[in-house]
Amino acid sequence: MAATPIGLVICFVGVLVGAFFKGVNPVLLVTNVPAILIVVVGSIGATIASFELEATRGVFKAIMRAISPKQEPLPEQRLNLLVEFAGRARHEGILSLESEIGKLDDPFMRRALQLAIDGNDPDAVADVMRTDIRTLKARHKVAADWCTQLGVFAPTFGIIGAVFGLIATMSHLDEPSSIGHGISAAFVATFWGVFLANGIMLPLSNKLKRLSATEVAGREMVMEGVIAIQGGQNPRVIEETLMTYLPPQRALALEAARG
Repeated sequence: MAATPIGLVICFVGVLVGAFFKGVNPVLLVTNVPAILIVVVGSIGATIASFELEATRGVFKAIMRAISPKQEPLPEQRLNLLVEFAGRARHEGILSLESEIGKLDDPFMRRALQLAIDGNDPDAVADVMRTDIRTLKARHKVAADWCTQLGVFAPTFGIIGAVFGLIATMSHLDEPSSIGHGISAAFVATFWGVFLANGIMLPLSNKLKRLSATEVAGREMVMEGVIAIQGGQNPRVIEETLMTYLPPQRALALEAARG
């Protein structure tokens, strides 16, 4: 199971249990529908107004990817594959890799190798790959920014909900017995605004940034390897270069596994 849903569930349960031990009835928090509507619908509406509609349509797919991310190839797998291709290209020529392209699951590596095999200028190949990485980062940034922006708006709408609750309470000052309940209900909106921001949307934004950084690093490794293969570099040199993309512990483990 992915870490994000586990973390969100732990956060939600921890808050509700903590509220219970503080003497707050958790049922009051989840049954105050007007407060939840003001915060959730208001925050989403303000965020939609801040972005293009196309960005909003794409962000829900991004959120699902953060909750249940697709399995990316491990850096070690990419490294081993590129070193293998480097050895084959050095002995048989880069055209010998054409039969391997169709077997690749990584579309970025497949495209990069095809550009190199087609005999394009190495600088042109590098430019195409850098442009691909740059546009990928820009797309990912929109989704992360969308979640961050909703996290910025949510506490403010929580305050708006609290103000509405206090206005409604003040209109019943002739009923002293209901004032305490009304004030406590008013602050439920503040709770949901702060929780929606810090317990859900900002963590999702951070996860999207992490996923983007991981995917970008993988593509940069592929770009480095393909350019080196096209340049006919020694496979051992290519391997040492690509090892720098691995976390230190995993690089040491890979070196130990190879004796």
